[in-house]
Amino acid sequence: MAGEKDLAKMIKGMTPKLNEGEYVFATLTNASLISRADILSEFKEKEGSTVIIAKQKADALKLSYEYVASWITLEIHSSLEGVGLTALFSSELAKHNISCNVVAAYYHDHIFVDRKDAEKAVVVLKGLSEGYS
Repeated sequence: MAGEKDLAKMIKGMTPKLNEGEYVFATLTNASLISRADILSEFKEKEGSTVIIAKQKADALKLSYEYVASWITLEIHSSLEGVGLTALFSSELAKHNISCNVVAAYYHDHIFVDRKDAEKAVVVLKGLSEGYS
């Protein structure tokens, strides 16, 4: 099933959903030490592997991290070829002094924001969706 490519349709239908829990970004030289079932996302860089993992699990594994985030899912099935969605919502969040870290997966875009900004970010994203023409 192909995702949506039309920017107006992506913005109007993005419906931000705040997922439960707290998440952290940890870097490891050997991510195989963590069960794949515990890893939400992984990206390999030359310096090491970055994993996104539930804070509770990271604490249990004694992983070090600096940033505790909330996870927002945009519930529109956006195409990986879609143009402008990330630029538009990240710019809108920036106007409200909210940093965001984005993971584009096959079906949805996922936004990680500082946990203190989670509710405000959802309000900003809903406002963008409802007010976009």
